[in-house]
Amino acid sequence: MTEKTIFDFQGLEIRVTDRADEGILNILNRAVQGSEGGMRFTFQNISERIAAYKDRIRFISLYKKNKITATAGACFRISGQCDLRYPSTFVKYLAFHSLFQSDTRSSRRRQERETRTEPFDSFKSRTLELFGKPHLLGLPDVSEKDRHILYAFLESMNEKAKDLVHKAGFEYIRSFLTVAFSRFSPGPDKRVSLIRENEINEMHELLRNYYRNYSLFTADYAFYGNRYYVLKEGGEIVAGVSAFPTSNKIYNIPGVWGWVMMKVLPFTPYFRRLFSPGIFHFLVFDAIYCKKGKESLLYPLLESACALEGFHTGLMWLDDRSELYDKIRTSGRLGALNRMLNAKPGLVYIKFVNLTEEEQEKFYDAPAYISGFDFS
Repeated sequence: MTEKTIFDFQGLEIRVTDRADEGILNILNRAVQGSEGGMRFTFQNISERIAAYKDRIRFISLYKKNKITATAGACFRISGQCDLRYPSTFVKYLAFHSLFQSDTRSSRRRQERETRTEPFDSFKSRTLELFGKPHLLGLPDVSEKDRHILYAFLESMNEKAKDLVHKAGFEYIRSFLTVAFSRFSPGPDKRVSLIRENEINEMHELLRNYYRNYSLFTADYAFYGNRYYVLKEGGEIVAGVSAFPTSNKIYNIPGVWGWVMMKVLPFTPYFRRLFSPGIFHFLVFDAIYCKKGKESLLYPLLESACALEGFHTGLMWLDDRSELYDKIRTSGRLGALNRMLNAKPGLVYIKFVNLTEEEQEKFYDAPAYISGFDFS
């Protein structure tokens, strides 16, 4: 494991490491995602996801008197194509934000925060500066003068997180929605099968063409876990999706339907197949492909993936102004859970490093690819 100290001041340190040690894993496994009043949950498969990033993840961690108190993951990849292709770093987990959130449970702690003076403000500023200097993270093939983008996905209700990324120089560019697909008794379609090894290169090309006008597109994890399903007609791949199992521990879902999902569905026949509070097991749908004009085939594809993997529910995240979102919304039935979910938009924030205004402008106009792997 490689570790280096970026900043050290009066017992406060920022360290960058390329591995998740026990302290980092402990804080990530305890970190509750979301904001007060919104959906609140914890990831249940953090170690597995971190291992999949291999040498392309770094952790920025805060230590106070040599004890870790917060961390964030920075995941490197080349994203996008043509004019939208750049070295990129996706900021994941965002447990780092807990650094600057107030603690309403303790008036003593509030008073301590109010009396913090310039040293802590200086430390906070230094921390935010890191997000404009990705070369300091020791990422592969990243130098100080390179063009680079850093991006994060935030909940629209999380005002503290939005305030933090604004201070770090991130800009809001797009929004996206969580889309749920569910079936009480999913059944397989005989046209659907796992992709064959000799078809992967073809599928890569289909995905690249399909998402050629999207920002942030990456196919690095499209075939993660060997669970990419394709639907064929006459031997031709006309639709495809990555479908891998994941689980979250759910603490809260906002709104009336959230209350129904948490308090009523678990005791309702059939509906409890779709969702159960506590540990929610579901499929993540990613790297979705469909031949133009064949969008209705996505529904038997998704249902077959659920049936073959033994699940009733799958989630996907889609730019809400993209053609794919419109087609999935209107070409068939998503199922009961999506009608209940009533999800608030998620937000895509980007920090541009060394890009011209003209280069930046293209990101506002292009739909954003929301990687399900990154979101799980």
